[in-house]
Amino acid sequence: MPTPAIILDCDPGHDDAIAIVAAARYTNLLGITSVSGNAPIESTTYNALVMKDLLGLSVPVHKGAVRPLVAPPQYAAYVHGESGLDGADLPAPTSTIDSDDAVGFIIDTCRTTEGVWLVPTGPLTNIALALRLAPDLRDRIAGISLMGGGTFGNRTSAAEFNIWVDPEAADVVFNYGGPLIMAGLNLTHQFRATQPRIDRVRALTGQLASVLGDLMQFFMNMYVSRHNNMDGGAVHDPCSVLCLSHPELFTIRPSHVAVELTGTHTRGMTVVDQRDLKEVLDPNCDVLWTIQDEPAFDLLIDAIAHFSH
Repeated sequence: MPTPAIILDCDPGHDDAIAIVAAARYTNLLGITSVSGNAPIESTTYNALVMKDLLGLSVPVHKGAVRPLVAPPQYAAYVHGESGLDGADLPAPTSTIDSDDAVGFIIDTCRTTEGVWLVPTGPLTNIALALRLAPDLRDRIAGISLMGGGTFGNRTSAAEFNIWVDPEAADVVFNYGGPLIMAGLNLTHQFRATQPRIDRVRALTGQLASVLGDLMQFFMNMYVSRHNNMDGGAVHDPCSVLCLSHPELFTIRPSHVAVELTGTHTRGMTVVDQRDLKEVLDPNCDVLWTIQDEPAFDLLIDAIAHFSH
């Protein structure tokens, strides 16, 4: 299977940081674009540069959307801390952004390179803007593999954070008409950074392993403290990378998925139609349903070890 070429659109974020490692190891990473989400855009862009330098990457980093399309900006300091990457002593980046036009970079790259996968692991603002400004991308890209949504919520009882932050952008993406993969909470909660797994990261040598071990510990402690029955932090975002590089680790359920824009209690919900009825609309999304979590975490360990020196 050829190595997928991707643009990683992210809002780092502890699990976004791990997704960057996985993307650098297992894909042809064409660039990183930042978006407002887990933290304000200045912080998420800074964190993307931190990870780029920790990994010794030469890929461009482009700063993206400052706020959602319609809604006011919302952040997740209650999960990731004020910086977006609390819990570790992060080395200051020496590299700088290549531009503050992430949307332009996405459009130009997808027009000049055939078969790019867009992999958004934060709110979908940049991706929606690119699809609106350049509708020809629908037929040029390989597809979109996103982390967001699912069959239950976390920011509200119905809505997952990334979709809840910018439902209007999500609505554009889920209706764009091309290949779409969703790693939702029903999948990502199966993939957890438990204490034994974090100890495996801490057993590695090198600066990257040390930083990621501290980040994972913070993330796990937060998850365990906020949930009744979680034994680790859900490592959401790498799933959207690994399903492209190692699809054999996942099962999918093609489904029709709609984004709720107006419900009092359900705004931002991804409504996955699971009815066994002939009138159900044709699938518009491959919903990731299960993950082989142990071999998948082995891949993360391998990727961290590869870049730890």
